[in-house]
Formats: sequence, structure tokens, C-alpha cells
Amino acid sequence: MVTTIKDRVKEIQQKIASCLSLKTNQLVFEFNEMPDYVDLDLFTINAVHKQQFFFYSTEGRDKIEALEMMLKYAKNNLNIEDSFTIQWKLKGTTEIHQSYFRAFNMMDALDKFYYGRSINSIIIYSITLNPIA
Repeated sequence: MVTTIKDRVKEIQQKIASCLSLKTNQLVFEFNEMPDYVDLDLFTINAVHKQQFFFYSTEGRDKIEALEMMLKYAKNNLNIEDSFTIQWKLKGTTEIHQSYFRAFNMMDALDKFYYGRSINSIIIYSITLNPIA
């Protein structure tokens, strides 16, 4: 059976979603093709408040290799990082949300939280290092 690149991309994306216990429609795979490599930024979409947050970035010689590096990260490195909870709200709204991040430290969690956002558009009420289960 011949597998096309498109089929292989979809297969690896599904494996990544499974590793993260998410549905594929809760992930955004953003490929940036450079002359010598492909950069992959992965974002998660919260099912409750529909906000998109940066998860991790990898690169490879092509889309397949970049996805394989992301899968490797999801399988192996994710549990090395600490878990953080951020309580926040959008300015001009009243609803407080909770979002969860895997990060090496609090600043890394905040970088992921604010990625692609204006720092002035959100109020953070708390950031908590979650206990190890």
C-alpha cells in the first residue's frame, strides 16, 4: 500500500492528538516552509472558551520530519515539564477562565499563554504550579 505525504501527515497529526488526549479539531498545526527546513508551531484550542494557545515548536527537513519531532516531544518530553494553571479573563468581559500549560517554569508558561496576544488584552488573576500527581 502506497501512503501519500498527505495521508502520512494526517496519521502523525492523529497520533499527536492521541498523545495529548485531544481531538484533532482541538489542535492547529501551523507549518512555515523555509528554504532549507520546515518550522512547525503547534497550538491547542480549549474546548470550553475556544481560545488558542501555543504548545510547542519543532523543525525538520520537511513536514513529516517536523511532525515526527513533535510526536517525539509529545511522547517523551511532555512529562518532564511542570504543569501550571493560569486563571484569567479577557479585558471587557466578566467570565474568568482556567487554562493549563506544560512548561519548564512560570515564565515559560506565561510565554505560551501570551504567544500571539497583546499583553494588555488579558488580566491574569493567578498562576499556580500544580502538584505532581
